[in-house]
Amino acid sequence: MKQYGFFIDSSKCTGCKTCQLACKDFKNYGVEQNFRRVYEYTGGNWTEDNGTYRQDVFAYYTSIACNHCDEPACVKVCPSGAMHKRDDGFVIVAEDVCIGCGQCANACPYSAPQYNAEKGHMTKCDGCYERVAEGLQPICVGSCPLRALEFGPIDELRAKYGTNADVAPLPPSSITKPNIVIKHNGNARPTGDTTGFIANPREV
Repeated sequence: MKQYGFFIDSSKCTGCKTCQLACKDFKNYGVEQNFRRVYEYTGGNWTEDNGTYRQDVFAYYTSIACNHCDEPACVKVCPSGAMHKRDDGFVIVAEDVCIGCGQCANACPYSAPQYNAEKGHMTKCDGCYERVAEGLQPICVGSCPLRALEFGPIDELRAKYGTNADVAPLPPSSITKPNIVIKHNGNARPTGDTTGFIANPREV
């Protein structure tokens, strides 16, 4: 089975959210639907020592959507079979089968599935599989002005960029085995870090 994935270069990402907006525009979704989300993780403080002020402040951005995991938690808990993994590795929801129970959203550690009240069922990033079938890139990848996102067969991305899929504030990659590769920002903190916090919780 082919498996596509994403390379996320956090060292290039400026948090502009063009990827997020391009996805919303392409899918024609409103404010409440964010298939791709940009986390701003920040921390540190200023300290004073004998009149001298020093700081260890840090901040960085990580762009995340559905990671089309090898072991997708959403698929495991879906009672209707609507959430499933395609032969190309994309995890999608069959909207005509979904009953909108929300169990997938509760199970996913990346908060990828989202309930659409207007449609009455769950929705999520589908990797733009229809564009990919035509030889095109997912809309978020092509929109990034800093080229901080790359897409392709995950084996090729790992051969090119390594295998790291962990960074704060994301959960451990061992939970679902996501098909992503992350290049750390210089300020990156490890998964499980407690020295920082998500600065834009309402957006993500």
